[in-house]
Amino acid sequence: MPQKSTKSAPRKRGRPAGRPENSDVRNKLLREGLIFLTEKGYTSAGVDEILLSAQVPKGSFYYHFKNKADFGLHLVDAYHLYFLRKLDRCLTNADLPYIQRVQAFMDDAAAGMKRHGFQRGCLIGNLGQEMGVLPEAFRARLIAVLEDWQSRLATYLASAQADGTLPAHHDPHQLAVNFWIGWEGAVLRAKLERRAAPLTSFADFFMEHLRD
Repeated sequence: MPQKSTKSAPRKRGRPAGRPENSDVRNKLLREGLIFLTEKGYTSAGVDEILLSAQVPKGSFYYHFKNKADFGLHLVDAYHLYFLRKLDRCLTNADLPYIQRVQAFMDDAAAGMKRHGFQRGCLIGNLGQEMGVLPEAFRARLIAVLEDWQSRLATYLASAQADGTLPAHHDPHQLAVNFWIGWEGAVLRAKLERRAAPLTSFADFFMEHLRD
C-alpha cells in the first residue's frame, strides 16, 4: 500500500490571515494618526514620526495602508465613527430636554478640547482647511462626512420640532447646515486662540436662535 505523503501543502503567498496582533497594530496606528493629524494637520504630520510615536515598524504600516493618502482616508472614516458615537450619545440622552441635548454636545466637545490644551481640533475641519494640497479623493469623503453630521442633526431637530420643543417656524435642515458651518469655525478659532471663548460664544448664539 502506498504511503501518504507527509509533506504539507505549499504555503500561499500574500498577506497572512488576519491575526489579533495585526488588528491591534492597525488600531494603534489609527489612534496615533488621529492625534497627529488633529494637532498638526495632514501635510505637517509625517508617517515616520507617527510610526515612532506608535512604536510600529514601517513594514507594518505598509501592510495595512497603501500610502499616506490611503492612511489619511482611513483616518477620516475612523474619526467619523468616533464622532458619531459622541454626537449620538448626547442627542439621545433621554435625561435632558431636546434642545438641551445640543448644548450638551457642545459642552462635551469644548471639554474635550480643553482637556488637550486646545491643541487638537476637528480632523474633518483641519483637512478641509488643507484641501488645496490634499489628494482630490479627500474632497468627496469630507463632504460626505459633513453631510452625514448635518442629516443626523436635522433629523434630531425635526423630532424636537414635533415634540414642540423647537418652534415650528424653524427649518431643521437649514439649522443643521448653519450649525456645522458655525461650529467648525468656532473649533478652528478655539484651537488658534487656545481658549474656549469662541466655542462659548457660538454656543450661546445658536442656543438663543433655537429658542426664538
